[in-house]
Amino acid sequence: MTLDVPGSLRVEIGVVVERRPGVTPWADYAWQPREVLEDFPPAAPWTVLREDAGRTLFLAGSAEVALYPTDTDNYIHNLEQDPPRVWVVLRPVAAAPGYALQAVTVDAGEAQLYAESGADLLEALPMPPGLRLLVERFVAEHHRQREFHKRKRDRADTESLGRRSRVDDA
Repeated sequence: MTLDVPGSLRVEIGVVVERRPGVTPWADYAWQPREVLEDFPPAAPWTVLREDAGRTLFLAGSAEVALYPTDTDNYIHNLEQDPPRVWVVLRPVAAAPGYALQAVTVDAGEAQLYAESGADLLEALPMPPGLRLLVERFVAEHHRQREFHKRKRDRADTESLGRRSRVDDA
């Protein structure tokens, strides 16, 4: 079940992942997301695109990038970076090829949550121009400047802070 926030937008993109031989005795392969595609062929997840000198490029599959009107501050901070980023999350699985495409996001805060798990493979890739334009339009339509509201502290109850008398054991 997914809670869909009114005004949210979902965009489907494809992800290209590279597998190359490992350089340590502890890992047979090294995996790295390489590219985010706006236009991608309809193919099964983990379709081999190219093999060359031990390196293999896969179309890991498609994922939805979700944009929410409440997260426009995070999108603005991302758009201010040079270049803006898309974070790709791969999660280890027992089935071949060993990873599953878990998520793709343009929200750095969401990416940070995946980074804290420690098991997921997280890579920041340049945002494609079409997706960047879409995010910029989304922010222009939905961003609302939030006013800072300073909270005032409650006054301490001076009567409750007084010393209490000792209870005599009689």
